[in-house]
Amino acid sequence: MTHEIGIDDFLKVDIRVGTVTRAEPFPEARKPAIKLWVDFGAEIGERKTSAQITAHYTPDDLIGKQVIGVVNFPPRQIGPFMSEVLVLGLSDAEGAIVLLGPDQAVPNGGKMH
Repeated sequence: MTHEIGIDDFLKVDIRVGTVTRAEPFPEARKPAIKLWVDFGAEIGERKTSAQITAHYTPDDLIGKQVIGVVNFPPRQIGPFMSEVLVLGLSDAEGAIVLLGPDQAVPNGGKMH
């Protein structure tokens, strides 16, 4: 069953589009992951994160890819790496993550409505 929230709760979550500018393997992570640097435009700038997305992506696949992320969560330490944004994805039939992104190019920093 889905828990209902009010529109005011939803509006607190700042969800934006950004473009991956850099991606590297993250061998120190407990589960296989990739470190990402994402450009969210002039207002927010570049933010970094790690994501457990190695089933479907390599670092080279990700450069230039637009992704959707929550930009107003507090930073979180993941091993030796500070994550500053949460990129969003969905699980495929085997539980591996597929990233969310626009199906057409849009300006970095665009806010989801």
